Amino acid sequence: MKRTATAIWNGTIKEGNGNITTQSTALSKTQYSFKSRFEEGVGTNPEELIAAAHSGCFNMKLTVDLEAAGFKAETLETTSAVTLDNGTITRSDLVVKAKVPGITNEQFQEIAAGAKLGCPVSRALNLEMSLQAELVG
Repeated sequence: MKRTATAIWNGTIKEGNGNITTQSTALSKTQYSFKSRFEEGVGTNPEELIAAAHSGCFNMKLTVDLEAAGFKAETLETTSAVTLDNGTITRSDLVVKAKVPGITNEQFQEIAAGAKLGCPVSRALNLEMSLQAELVG
């Protein structure tokens, strides 16, 4: 399986801008710029896209792992905060709130920790990661 995305950039780093289109067109000429990356401009940025990929991938891996252990999640809500520090993406901090009937907190923590390590995006990023996992409801 391969997935593609195309990024176009025009102009200088501070005054220029670009757009990103994904193969699925979920992003279609979505703008990005210096302001959307380093300030508070309109559009997306690489770190935000990595955070979206990480949280989505983690949810899917956690779902698979929960099902393999005999549990069915009603809801998984995961946020990833990706840190850019001095020009390097240094970490991703995952926070998951989950509604999983019949599971103990100990079981959930163990399965969530395994999903953090086993998610394909986690393995691709190969950077410092943290996980806060909470059962709700």
